[in-house]
Amino acid sequence: MSNTNSTPNTQSSRESQNSHDTHDSVRNERNENEADGRRPTPMEVLRQARAQLTELTGLVPETVSSFEQTEDGWSVEVEVLELARVPDTMSLMASYQVELDPEGQLTGYRRVRRYERGRADTRGGR
Repeated sequence: MSNTNSTPNTQSSRESQNSHDTHDSVRNERNENEADGRRPTPMEVLRQARAQLTELTGLVPETVSSFEQTEDGWSVEVEVLELARVPDTMSLMASYQVELDPEGQLTGYRRVRRYERGRADTRGGR
């Protein structure tokens, strides 16, 4: 008899493998960009930001809520699940501000807010 439901361990294992695959893909893109002497595309920068943040924090990004090119490179705000709870609407989420250089290499990050998944944001515009 087979069980088709994902247990937390198999889900965590899948997320870890997906994160590893994404990191390898980002590394390959970076090597290709260096070889042709071109800058990464915005999508490549987003992939790099997600992979590098995951590698540093162990948290898997769920969404990117903002993305912009700056004088110094790129600025990305990423939403991550920090603490899973039941029901899911009570899970703790966090927004991280991620700074990258023009080539998409992470130069810094910081958590800018923490909130429950099911709560509407009371701050204007965010």
